[in-house]
Amino acid sequence: MTTALILLTLFSLLAMGIPVAFALGGLGALLLLVGDFSLLMVPQGLLSTMDNFVLLAVPLFLLMSNILLKGGVGSDLFNAVQAWVGHLPGGLAVATILSCAIFAAISGSSVATAATIGTVAIPEMIRHGYPRNMVLGLLAAGGTLGILIPPSIPMIVYGFITEESVIKLFIAGIGPAALLVALFIGFSVIHAIFSSKYQRNEKATWQQRRRTLLRATPSLALACIVISGIYFGIFTPTEAAAIGFICALIITAVILRTLTWHKLKDAVVESMETTVAILLIIAGAKVFGKAITLYRIPQDLAALITQTFTEPWGFVLVISIVLILMGLFLEALSMMLIMVPVLAPALLPIGIDPIWFGVFFVIMIECALITPPIGLNLYIIQAVADARMSEVASGVWPFLLLMLVTVMVCYLWPDLVLYLPFKL
Repeated sequence: MTTALILLTLFSLLAMGIPVAFALGGLGALLLLVGDFSLLMVPQGLLSTMDNFVLLAVPLFLLMSNILLKGGVGSDLFNAVQAWVGHLPGGLAVATILSCAIFAAISGSSVATAATIGTVAIPEMIRHGYPRNMVLGLLAAGGTLGILIPPSIPMIVYGFITEESVIKLFIAGIGPAALLVALFIGFSVIHAIFSSKYQRNEKATWQQRRRTLLRATPSLALACIVISGIYFGIFTPTEAAAIGFICALIITAVILRTLTWHKLKDAVVESMETTVAILLIIAGAKVFGKAITLYRIPQDLAALITQTFTEPWGFVLVISIVLILMGLFLEALSMMLIMVPVLAPALLPIGIDPIWFGVFFVIMIECALITPPIGLNLYIIQAVADARMSEVASGVWPFLLLMLVTVMVCYLWPDLVLYLPFKL
């Protein structure tokens, strides 16, 4: 009864339009007060959130992605990939997806990926006869790769909440991300083959390929440095974010010379605003998590889950449905901060690996990024393309289904997630 009342109160606060950070933190403080627990836990929770080496990667990755965005790196990546695959059936769509994957491997940000690649790819694809709603849906879905392909900001937050290895989470995301990219590409190629309006792109010359590849080489090198450095244990995710930030400055300001002081200032301000919002939400969730732990809600819920579900598939199915419904009115990070502290204690007793669950959870909140009416990527693509929300929303459903197929494959074949971090 207590659990239901607390959750009902939380969702009522969110429905009233109270910001997630204040809803979580305020309710957590109220629970501590009512339960006669020390309110010193509130400032302690705030300080422990801000003073954390792992979370230091968040503002650095955000700053790196914003600098790359302002420096126009997305157009260089898209042009380079397009020169090699643009002449194939559905080549522009394939180039778009691969560009999203590469930029995601650099930035770790879904919003930055969708905005950066969308600005270049949308007009080009529409000009070559791709249906407008399919193009908008492709870019909205392609942007979600930014939170699955390492480095991933939501995986950093998940590792902070569950105290799991962020490096293992990053590596575990590689297999599902590759499958998702392959499914997106396969759908795009089949769609282009059976489309009557599709116009095939001319094959680029070797000179064009060399020129565009040369311009994109620094960005590709940055992606390799970040991923390989984390994978081989050369540096931590936080150190990778710092190195990536410095490299992004060198690429945009020195090599490409596309970053001005004004653009740098905008990148810093936007990164600061996003960082403050994320850290406030995490701090509020920390206070709320401490309160519900003292009320033994996670422990009681874990016991209820282990008694109710004798097989992991039932638990995974129910959580998938809950996350899809929550995604209709909550953004991705809020879903993670509300649900993971409650569900984490039940994972091992029911036989679910926390690393596998982290990847599963990230894929499911990817779905939230492209489900109306709150899906953030829908608004990003709507703004970039100057489109109606209905156009964007109608184009994402095939890609949403492909994401759910990826979840099913991950469940039936867990080594897709767990082989690289534990067996290689």
